[in-house]
Amino acid sequence: MVDPVCGKQVREYTAEAATFFEGRIYYFCSGEHKAEFLTHPEDYSNQVSMGKVKFGVMGAASGDLPQDIRNRAYELGAAVARKCMVMVTGAAPGFPWESANGAQEHGGLSIGISPALSLDEHLDVYDSPTDVFDVMIYTGSGLMGREVVNIRSSDLIAIIGGHSGTLGEFAIAYDEGKLIGVLEGSSGIADIIPDLVTAIDKETGSTIIYDSDPHALVERMVDTYVTKHFRRPSIFVRNNRGKHTLPG
Repeated sequence: MVDPVCGKQVREYTAEAATFFEGRIYYFCSGEHKAEFLTHPEDYSNQVSMGKVKFGVMGAASGDLPQDIRNRAYELGAAVARKCMVMVTGAAPGFPWESANGAQEHGGLSIGISPALSLDEHLDVYDSPTDVFDVMIYTGSGLMGREVVNIRSSDLIAIIGGHSGTLGEFAIAYDEGKLIGVLEGSSGIADIIPDLVTAIDKETGSTIIYDSDPHALVERMVDTYVTKHFRRPSIFVRNNRGKHTLPG
């Protein structure tokens, strides 16, 4: 990573500041350089190559999925696309499908992570869709193995409703110190996360943001990431002593 103002090499754990612009996060060696960047972000952003932020949506793929929550899942995807981020989901029906559809219909890129070995297995064994995913990744890892890929492929994680699979995805994200957004009032796992965190009783570095409005949730998550969470976005990024901390 390079500070786009001065050209100095910088990493999350050494950066003094960060900001978000058109789907990408830029890191700076000083607050002054961030302020300078914000005066002409279009010019400075062209000075460096940065990958786009991957926004993961984890949620219920089956069961009773009320239309109002489906609509909010769709709006979550639309909000991700409007921020020029990349959508990552489990290539599943239900809420993940709605979010990917919202992203795609608003000009965003959606990536579907499949538990299957191939397209045939994805369609015939897992009975899952492909139509709203611009990119399909076949893990061959089954449903539980797919959960790990979902989380580790995403910079930000949103939870909508959910059953046992979403519970597993939340547990991985929380244990690995990810920034997590919870769509309040979407039922299932999302509605009991405060109780889960209390029961887990473990500090991992994870940050959890709650909001019932999908657009506000995305805005708040991005703001929190570039304000503080960028310095240690997961346990696999060095801490302030330059060492990695593994989950346990």
